[in-house]
Amino acid sequence: MIIRESTESDLSELLEIERLAFGIDEGPVIADLVNGLLSDPTAKPLLSLIAVNDDRVIGHILFTKARITSDKSIAVSILAPLAVVPDLQRQGVGGKLIAEGLKLLSESGVKLVFVLGHPDYYPRHGFKTAGSLGFEAPYPIPENVAGAWMVQELSPGFIGSISGKVLCADLLDQPEHWSE
Repeated sequence: MIIRESTESDLSELLEIERLAFGIDEGPVIADLVNGLLSDPTAKPLLSLIAVNDDRVIGHILFTKARITSDKSIAVSILAPLAVVPDLQRQGVGGKLIAEGLKLLSESGVKLVFVLGHPDYYPRHGFKTAGSLGFEAPYPIPENVAGAWMVQELSPGFIGSISGKVLCADLLDQPEHWSE
């Protein structure tokens, strides 16, 4: 398996992965969101990676630009979404996409990465509950799923020194994208 940045020629395959991974109800919505984010100027700079195995695209991860209301000078990203074809889920593909994405973001100067995702999955990849660390999601996260709003520090010293509301790309800044 190789992980590489996606290209325009990968678009139809990566959107199909989103549809398959998120199922018949959510898949088309997530695919439309990804398609829009890839061309949303407020999401840039963004990082779109795909996992390829035997010439088959099997996974996709997208990181888009964000910022924190209290500090506009540090580079921040939001991971959304992460998708792996159903027949290869739970085999480490997602973890490898996350690791490569975080490595590349760190090398590019990104300091914090946020995600609204499964609270049992993302902590295995270094994410911690963001709300308790002073970071408010773009939309309120209900208390019963507050652990789904998470952050990972890519450079030491930022968590605890800043806090505030995370602002995301225009297309992602819709309440329907902020429920877990």
